[in-house]
Amino acid sequence: MREVFHQSLEDLQSQLVEIADLVTVSIDKATRSFATSDVELAEEVIADDAKIDALAVALDEQAIEILARQQPVARDLRVVVTALRVSASLERMGDMSEHIAQLARLRFPERAIPKGLKGTFTKMGELDVEISRTLSELLRTQDLKLADTIRNTDDDIDELHASVFEKVLSDNWKGEATATVDATLASRYHERFADHAVAVAKKVIYLATGDWRIEEEDIALAVESQRELGHA
Repeated sequence: MREVFHQSLEDLQSQLVEIADLVTVSIDKATRSFATSDVELAEEVIADDAKIDALAVALDEQAIEILARQQPVARDLRVVVTALRVSASLERMGDMSEHIAQLARLRFPERAIPKGLKGTFTKMGELDVEISRTLSELLRTQDLKLADTIRNTDDDIDELHASVFEKVLSDNWKGEATATVDATLASRYHERFADHAVAVAKKVIYLATGDWRIEEEDIALAVESQRELGHA
């Protein structure tokens, strides 16, 4: 029975990685469709979001069944609780990708990126894809150094997000109302995508350390502790 139980816990981790990989594909397609007005790519993102949602629901149901049948404690309980929280964040990341793709579809055949912001959104898209790939690797390996990388990438995205608002609020901004709305919404979706990745990284730290209150600046200490345990 214990072997079956631990296999169930491993299955939860594998399912989280599967969902995270799908989210990476989704944000990659979404940002490319947004940059190039590729409506077919945007439609793929919108259609595939249902698969991410379904996998997240299936994972949640399995986690709840484990809680009900096995009544896990200590680290096993943290694994199940973390899986529930992470699946919710991954599902929201998929939603952010879908929202970006919907903007691309809405403005087709015109480009959704307002003039003067192409470089900013191209970079934001690249960083979102990067942060998603790093998150998949973090879930796969639980290497806490990757949590620090995610936090740093999020800082870069936050700076770009702030620059978009500075641009559209400046006296030099000549964009129409629709362009202003598109820019602010798209920037917010990119920024929220990264925020959810940071939230997942914190949950993985909780899983590794058992301390939910851990602050971002304590990641280095958590990494060191993980290293020491590995040599023990």
